[in-house]
Amino acid sequence: MPMDARDIETMIKEAIPDATVSIEDLRGDGDHYAALVLSRTFEGKSRVQQHQMVYAALKGRMGNELHALALQTGVPENA
Repeated sequence: MPMDARDIETMIKEAIPDATVSIEDLRGDGDHYAALVLSRTFEGKSRVQQHQMVYAALKGRMGNELHALALQTGVPENA
């Protein structure tokens, strides 16, 4: 069963409260998304660690309800 973009955004924001999250449904099928997640929490962390934080926020749904997520993360420029 596909995941709704709002559910993805909510899960990320619950785990990373200061995150700015932008989600795009790449195919219109609810299975393939692109996400941009910016957070001061990512400061000092490698890109891999940042991605791990986002995947942890999705609580095992990656690869199940959420088939593909093109993920970009970073620290906001005004941090």
